[in-house]
Amino acid sequence: MVGEAQAWLDVSEDASSLMLRPKGDWVVRHAAAIERALQTVDTIGRRSATFDLSDLRRLDTAGAWLIYRTERSFEQAGAAVTMAGATPAQSTLLNAVAKSDRPAKIEPHIGNLFVNLVVRIGDAVDEGFRTGCDLVGFFGLVLETLAKTIVNPLRLRVTSTVYHMEQTGFDAVPIVSLISFLIGAVLAYQGSEQLARFGGEVFTVNLVAVSFLREIGILLTAIMVAGRSGSAFTAQIGSMKLREEIDAMRTLGLDPMEVLVLPRVIALLVMMPILGFIAAMMGLLGGGLVVWTELEMSPAMYIERLKDAVDIWDAGVAFIKAPVFGLAIAMIGCFEGLKVEGSAESVGQRTTASVVEGIFTVIVLDALFSIMFVKLGI
Repeated sequence: MVGEAQAWLDVSEDASSLMLRPKGDWVVRHAAAIERALQTVDTIGRRSATFDLSDLRRLDTAGAWLIYRTERSFEQAGAAVTMAGATPAQSTLLNAVAKSDRPAKIEPHIGNLFVNLVVRIGDAVDEGFRTGCDLVGFFGLVLETLAKTIVNPLRLRVTSTVYHMEQTGFDAVPIVSLISFLIGAVLAYQGSEQLARFGGEVFTVNLVAVSFLREIGILLTAIMVAGRSGSAFTAQIGSMKLREEIDAMRTLGLDPMEVLVLPRVIALLVMMPILGFIAAMMGLLGGGLVVWTELEMSPAMYIERLKDAVDIWDAGVAFIKAPVFGLAIAMIGCFEGLKVEGSAESVGQRTTASVVEGIFTVIVLDALFSIMFVKLGI
């Protein structure tokens, strides 16, 4: 018998076989003493070895690992190893330790910096292409779910939709208003400084009005919503997937697209035009304040200049873009949330990807809209 009083090992042997009887508490507290005891066991020349766990009181992961490591040593020496007397809990723990014994995946070393850069670029392009294809398929699934809801409106989760309208829309009004007001003021101030060189300070109104109504207001709103609401969608759905709540929904016969995705998509479809309108008005207000204080243009004259500077299409362009931006942001946020797997680290990675992809998609769509409107003469 070797070991300490609270964890010991009885060893009995003959010419070719060995019987090992772990006793006491084989836990991490006694791991050092258990390891010393196991090191005294000779594994060479044995045909068979048996672990009798019937007298083992307690076993944790450290003790199970030491037993498994000894078992591997016997097997590598050519001995047949059997386990006897293990309780179901002990067998489960030993099996779990055995399954976790996998070699670490070693990434191949690429010595050339240029080759390494090309490989990384290629991997990124391939991943981007695959993500794009998956996103197109997800877009089709969203449209299918939306069509089913239109055919049968009772499928719509009204309470959830209204909740997300409040979270993504009304709760975002303060930050959207503040930033739009400040950007409008900065644009008017910098624009007036440059136009003053040509004696055209009065056209500062045109600069602020056209810029905010056609481009800056809705683009700024979309970027803030992508960073605020798109990331929230990914984190919420990703956390639910980690806790296997989405699998539970499917078990109960609920469609995650109807329960989780569609309310968020509809919420942003409705709220993006409203937020875009608020951003445009606050930008015009910020620009008007600068024009009033710096150029001494009265509010009444500022409003008259606004009427002359813009037409119905300047405001209509933003309202055409807004639902498309909202759909793209909501869809990407939910798509990345459903791709979460494995760990909390995956939630962080997918949330980051959601924000980056959302902002990138919004800017690309805005560029396409700009080209289209120029070609159409709008």
